[in-house]
Amino acid sequence: MSKQKKITYKSSGVDVNLGYKLVDIIKPFAKKTLRKEIDSNIGSFAALASIPKNYKSPKLVACTDGVGTKISIAEKLNDHSTVGEDLVAMCVNDLITVGAEPLFFLDYLVTDKINLRKKKQIFKGISKGCLAAGCSLIGGETAEHPDEFPKGKYDLAGFSVGVAEKNKILKISNVKNNDLIYGLSSTGLHSNGFSLIRKLIQSKKINLKARIGKTTLGKVLLKPTKIYVSVVRELSKSISLKQICHITGGGIVENLPRVIPNGKCAHIDFSGGYPFHKDLFDLISSKANLTIKEMTEVFNCGVGLIVIIHPADKANLEYKLKKVRQPFVRLGKVVNDKTKKLEIQFG
Repeated sequence: MSKQKKITYKSSGVDVNLGYKLVDIIKPFAKKTLRKEIDSNIGSFAALASIPKNYKSPKLVACTDGVGTKISIAEKLNDHSTVGEDLVAMCVNDLITVGAEPLFFLDYLVTDKINLRKKKQIFKGISKGCLAAGCSLIGGETAEHPDEFPKGKYDLAGFSVGVAEKNKILKISNVKNNDLIYGLSSTGLHSNGFSLIRKLIQSKKINLKARIGKTTLGKVLLKPTKIYVSVVRELSKSISLKQICHITGGGIVENLPRVIPNGKCAHIDFSGGYPFHKDLFDLISSKANLTIKEMTEVFNCGVGLIVIIHPADKANLEYKLKKVRQPFVRLGKVVNDKTKKLEIQFG
């Protein structure tokens, strides 16, 4: 009788020992982020968290998001140190739009085979993002899909839970006629529009090492998404924010109308061009042959977060934003209009 070769988990493409090593790598990063409400450690089957005691009528808020095809730029440059921050930012920036405080965060990473060096960069970035957002990295899942996932590739998704005081949840009905609209600067593209960027780089044969300002295009593209949690927390101490809008996929055109009630319209002035990162967005629009109007349908165009306030809070808002060194621009105001929710004036 011939001796048959064993078919092991490792020979099928999954190395559990690498998984154990990855957990050991993640633990110190996660430990730095733990809030006092967290009762569990990385490695357990599930995580426990208490509601912060300062909330009288707490409401849990949850959201999920991913980094998308920005990962392909990280792969081209062999630099995975910022995509973890992007992952956290895309989730917690959504949480704060309803007035929530991020509480904890979990990730899901899928790959064909675990690469410890690459994954360490990713989780270091996730930890950095959680620290900036004031939330805890309490767990997640790393899945190996040998022969079912492209060789050397990976994808990332994140899940965040926050808490909000019931009577302080931001409602769309808060927005009234003559309310002011302010845009807070992005750090660049954030994590949106990269399918267009990848197509542009490929079709126009653009070198990621090309200079843009004092740095390279590749570094500009990989700059992590701004986490606005601390900025919004500072503003909320003395200002009743009417609405907060996170500018993600679909740009200003798709996202801003989501926080404008029926019968109202956001009048935005873009006649002066891109308010921030003009070199970057001018480069993209010229190479792609897109008008600024078309750009606002895809990208944040320099505005990563929009806040709507009562006119009486104008001076206080501007003072606070300058205090925390957050660049901003007054974009326009809300007006009565039953026919549309957004009107953008271009030059």
